Amino acid sequence: MSYLSRAWRAAAPLAAPWRSPRPFSSSSGPTAKKSVPYQRTLQEEGPGGGQPSRPPPASAQVVVVGGGSLGCQTTYHLAKMGLSGVVLLERDRLTSGTTWHTAGLLWQLRPSDVEVELLAHTRDVVSRELPAETGLHTGWVENGGLFIASNKQRLDEYKRLMSLGKVYGVESHVLTPSQTKDLYPLMNIDDLYGTLYVPKDGTMDPAGTCSTLARAATARGATIIENCPVTGIQVRTDDFGVKRVHAVETAHGTIQTPCVVNCAGVWARALGRLAGVRVPLVAMHHAYVVTERIEGIQNMPNVRDHDASVYLRLQGDALSVGGYESNPIFWEEVSEKFAFGLFDLDWDVFMQHIEGAVNRVPVLEKTGIKSTVCGPESFTADHKPLMGEAPEVRGFFLGCGFNSAGMMLGGGCGRELAHWIIHGRPEKDMYGYDIRQVTSNVAISLPSRRFHHSLTDNNRWIRERSHESYAKNYSVVFPHDEPLAGRNVRKDPLHEELLRQGCVFQERHGWERPGWFNPGGAAPVLDYDYYGAYGHQRHQDYTYNRLLGDEYTFDFPPHHDTIKKECLTCRNALALFDMSYFGKFYLVGPEATKAADWLFSADVSKAPGSTVYTCMLNRQGGVESDLTVSRISPGAPGSALAPAFEGDGYYLAIGGAVAQHNWSHITTVLQDMKFQCKLLDCSEELGMMSIQGPLSRVVLQEVLDTDLSNEAFPFSTHKITTAAGCQVRAMRLSFVGEMGWELHVPRADCVKVYRAVMEAGARHGIANAGYRAIDSLSIEKGYRHWHADLRPDDTPLEAGLAFTCKLKSSIPFLGREAVEAQKAKGIFRRLVCFTTEEKVPMFGLEAVWRDGKVVGHIRRADFGFAIDKTIAYGYIRDPAGGPVSLDFVKSGSYELERMGVTFPARAHTKSPFDPDNKRVKGFY
Repeated sequence: MSYLSRAWRAAAPLAAPWRSPRPFSSSSGPTAKKSVPYQRTLQEEGPGGGQPSRPPPASAQVVVVGGGSLGCQTTYHLAKMGLSGVVLLERDRLTSGTTWHTAGLLWQLRPSDVEVELLAHTRDVVSRELPAETGLHTGWVENGGLFIASNKQRLDEYKRLMSLGKVYGVESHVLTPSQTKDLYPLMNIDDLYGTLYVPKDGTMDPAGTCSTLARAATARGATIIENCPVTGIQVRTDDFGVKRVHAVETAHGTIQTPCVVNCAGVWARALGRLAGVRVPLVAMHHAYVVTERIEGIQNMPNVRDHDASVYLRLQGDALSVGGYESNPIFWEEVSEKFAFGLFDLDWDVFMQHIEGAVNRVPVLEKTGIKSTVCGPESFTADHKPLMGEAPEVRGFFLGCGFNSAGMMLGGGCGRELAHWIIHGRPEKDMYGYDIRQVTSNVAISLPSRRFHHSLTDNNRWIRERSHESYAKNYSVVFPHDEPLAGRNVRKDPLHEELLRQGCVFQERHGWERPGWFNPGGAAPVLDYDYYGAYGHQRHQDYTYNRLLGDEYTFDFPPHHDTIKKECLTCRNALALFDMSYFGKFYLVGPEATKAADWLFSADVSKAPGSTVYTCMLNRQGGVESDLTVSRISPGAPGSALAPAFEGDGYYLAIGGAVAQHNWSHITTVLQDMKFQCKLLDCSEELGMMSIQGPLSRVVLQEVLDTDLSNEAFPFSTHKITTAAGCQVRAMRLSFVGEMGWELHVPRADCVKVYRAVMEAGARHGIANAGYRAIDSLSIEKGYRHWHADLRPDDTPLEAGLAFTCKLKSSIPFLGREAVEAQKAKGIFRRLVCFTTEEKVPMFGLEAVWRDGKVVGHIRRADFGFAIDKTIAYGYIRDPAGGPVSLDFVKSGSYELERMGVTFPARAHTKSPFDPDNKRVKGFY
């Protein structure tokens, strides 16, 4: 490998790295042939001459646009679910965009329970369903997968995946270096820490998979039309001001339809623009090279060496070698005519993969390159696909932005998208993929579930975050990592005040929110440096980045004691939490109470001054949100704190990370039910501080101009009062299990009120505290976090939140029938609290064992400092298939498996901290 190292050192400009001599020496000269490594593509099949393969119909129930992996999978699943009138339009031929050149890898394990389920379905479709249904071979090859670990942290991550895999029946084995050598004799193991072997991973053939999907979909009644580009999307506004899909225009005719599915991949932005829909993705060059024949490589597993950012895919008797570089090339001008096309490989960019590949499989040093494959792929700001009913137009769905994982996620996501279209929501928790934006009944574009409009309209934010997501694709997924790109977009009114006091911020939905407070001083987030790529200078002495790096561990982080201090100060004295990034909405109007009765599972139609904790459900009884709803009286025109309105009014306070999801859910329900009321967003106009702890009343009584006694200001009530001469809405609530109040304050007054509280609390030991402390304190008290231990596929009965459902009343609410049916049938899955005596860090995804059998996995875990134990929440099932009663929970013997090691655990049916709820009511 001496010549390779010389080429590596040879410098600057590295104009032609293959010349002296080129890595992976090749007799084909400086530019190897551009071609995909598949025996068959669909490029030469089908009609020619620019004519469609068949005339477009006059109408359709659903029109899917794009004939790649997602378009074919979605069409197949729509037809399989029994929907008639499904049409797929492809501008060229199936797979011609990005699918035809994909590497086609499928790895079954990911650090997400939902993604493990999605991948399992894809594997089932290509390996079992389609062959059985059509008699055709899809090209599935089950040669296994091998994940390489060069350090303890990486192997720890793989052990976490192994434990999760046991829950879903995914076979995997942690191998020693010598065992790895036995499995893969051509591998260099000198620098190995260990590996994870997954025997039933494999590869897919894009042409074989998509043509078989098309055959199966057609047999079930779907229509697939190639050579039929879409030229326009007709959108009409209904009587309530809601924009809806009306028709799809093509070069060969117009198809009337209420539903369009954008599966156009790299071209999805252009298709979205035809309907006035924003699609926040970017196009990049993504490459691999195909080697010449390698003796002894046959039947070897595919390899992912994350630390070298490279993969090695078995290609018959050769390998495809690719990866994710720190300086990918953006495709700035996406060509509409690009079909079955490849770019010239930029060796200056690709060279960084060579060293890692040759180090891992040294025979590559003497192996030639048969061809290069560099094609376009679409990437998103958080490296997750864009799915769901899309931005401003009802009936316009997205299934795009798959970050080079469209083949492996295609089956699972195609099924979920089909279910979404037919039934109004997916079966699984697809919140992380959901893009939905809604248009209000006054035609104002409003925030998406996933990306606020201030982000989707911000090209700099999209570009920075997409780059970082691409560059870090193979990085270890640590529990407390934060992005460095696209920061400081949304700041609350206390941001600068807290920054000076050492606040280490987290980013959620564009907001900078307090994470924890660094005793060492300020740690500002700096402008993104692209990790030194594209000529940017890397930041030196970057305190924020250093503090993040310190937490790259699966052990207790080095700031564990700092967070402990914040938590115990709250438990023993008082702490102030800046929660200004919360969503703050008003539901007002003549039918606001009618809408509230339907939307909220609890009875919120109480007297003004009351506050109720409630859920919002979907039709299947799943929890779409948990929030507080306060009945209010009309206020002054133009006031964000107490707005004027006619009819009834409710004030909604919702966790900021999920505020847009709530906005979308509520707005969709209001549109569908045609309620005469408005939803107003005052999130930016109001700040929010939560003062919690046994001394909160003593301190706040000095600041607030109202009586805070239990009699005058009981728990779960609110009132308008003054603080430091400023009008505020005070609510007696707690998210940490202590006596306390939230202060909702006009933005301009936040700093003044904050300083007054801190001054009054100084002699009582008040401290700032962040969301890391909230995470610990809330799990210790047993409070739920939506989208952690509470998701759209969990019901209130399963989650222990039956008390939020007004089942004793006769008032109908969304999801009531499903909840009543489940109550009558029995609960077959239940959320359980576990603690371990051994102080071991857990973060979620740990397997739950009961009496020697896996019964579930942990959704959320943290350390409880007041009880001095690890706390974990997870849903469990009865392996025998029976209902999960409280007696079933109490009778088992439990262990939690963390990274392959089990720890004895105790199951609790009540919160282990203050189970009688005395502290929140002021009884200490």
